[in-house]
Amino acid sequence: MSQPKLSRIEQPPVTLRDMVQERMRDAIIEGHFKPGDRLVERPLCDQLGVSRTVVRETIRYLEAEGLVEILPGRGPIVSRMSWSDARQIYEIRRMLETAAARKCASNITDDRAARLRDALARLKRESAEKTPGGLFRATADFYWEIFDGAGDHIAWEIVQRLNGRISRLRIMTLSSTERSRPGPEHMQAICDAIISGDATRAAEAVAHHLDDTTAIAERLLAEQEQ
Repeated sequence: MSQPKLSRIEQPPVTLRDMVQERMRDAIIEGHFKPGDRLVERPLCDQLGVSRTVVRETIRYLEAEGLVEILPGRGPIVSRMSWSDARQIYEIRRMLETAAARKCASNITDDRAARLRDALARLKRESAEKTPGGLFRATADFYWEIFDGAGDHIAWEIVQRLNGRISRLRIMTLSSTERSRPGPEHMQAICDAIISGDATRAAEAVAHHLDDTTAIAERLLAEQEQ
């Protein structure tokens, strides 16, 4: 007996928990909740209009992402970011992103090139509109195209686990005027190199971007720790 055919779900439904997680993640990344701020259940329930169960599940999820930590006697607070933590994140990004860019360039197709251009165009629109949440999602989509084009899906899972902390660092460095070039220009250079099929230039473009942001993050976090 043949199996019934089901139509493909192009866009998975967004659950209430997903919506709450996204909203709280954005609030932390965008600085509405500051490092060290307590996350008290009752006010969060009232503000979001959801149950304590949903808030508790969200806090546990954000703890797994490294955005929240649970302190004995204080409960959940927004995690603080140290330069030691940031340095390790940038080192992991450098290994994974340069490798993915190199492979994506080597495997480039017309379809992937078109999707990268579309993702970059959306990233630039979000950057111009200065909406941090939208910019971070657009940036994640741009990198997803690179990792997918490389076939590095396990590496992408690792990046996803770090994405909340990566986004916190991104909003910190975005506000700096000491960049060697704006973020969208770095992304354009990465995109151009990959689409050209030049694997070495693609890896170098990613490395130059990370050199820029790492130096800024080190300086800003050192100032915070003083």
